[in-house]
Amino acid sequence: MDKGEVQHVVAVGSGKGGVGKSSVAALLAVELTRRGLHVGILDADITGPSIPKLLGLTGPLFDRGEGIEPAATPSGISVISSQFMVEDEQTPVIWRGPLVTRLITQFFGGVHWGPLDYLLIDMPPGTSDVPLTVFQTIPIDGMVFVLTPQDLAALIVKKAMNMARDLHVPLLGVVENMSWVTCPHCHERTELFGPSRVARVAEEYGIPVLGSLPVLSPVSELSDDGRLGEITSPEVTALADAFLRAIDDATKNRVTVL
Repeated sequence: MDKGEVQHVVAVGSGKGGVGKSSVAALLAVELTRRGLHVGILDADITGPSIPKLLGLTGPLFDRGEGIEPAATPSGISVISSQFMVEDEQTPVIWRGPLVTRLITQFFGGVHWGPLDYLLIDMPPGTSDVPLTVFQTIPIDGMVFVLTPQDLAALIVKKAMNMARDLHVPLLGVVENMSWVTCPHCHERTELFGPSRVARVAEEYGIPVLGSLPVLSPVSELSDDGRLGEITSPEVTALADAFLRAIDDATKNRVTVL
């Protein structure tokens, strides 16, 4: 399946739910857009879509002859999601695997994305049908992995990393989410989920740590209101910097191999 006008396709996942991979994907898209880059998000979490809620988007979508037109935020982030296909946000998508995997290919090849610098794919938890479909049918330039400071999260993310590596998807780096929280009164930094494990995981796989994100109290409120795009933080800025470096390095290495 050809990328068309999309320059880079990057998956963001964890293998595990509850670590904030959708928030990380959305925050990364917001920060890249602030830099004048054209960004889209393919929400591949078909049965548990989060991206439309985070960014305040609703359906329906339309096909004007060149493919399905994605929804777009005021800042220009293009989004496709199964959420736009149901009556309301509480309606479940109850489909068997073949229908879900067919929809994933439609979301990539049947959507009029237009020219994009980056298409981020928000991956679902697990290592079964949907991730396999994404890796085998979409030309992925690399994958970013999200974990939290817990042994369980590290264990599950390694399964996703091993799957990607076995299917020859470049591992771009890891992001640790919810690394710490800062008390608003005394400004003391507390590691809610224990000491960081991200450096150890990154070293084991020979990939960079792209960033560590704290628990930011405005994230929850703004996400619920669909206003995640208003978040600014030095940690998210640093994450975007590291992400762009990782993409650049991966591109150079691919050229060198060729």
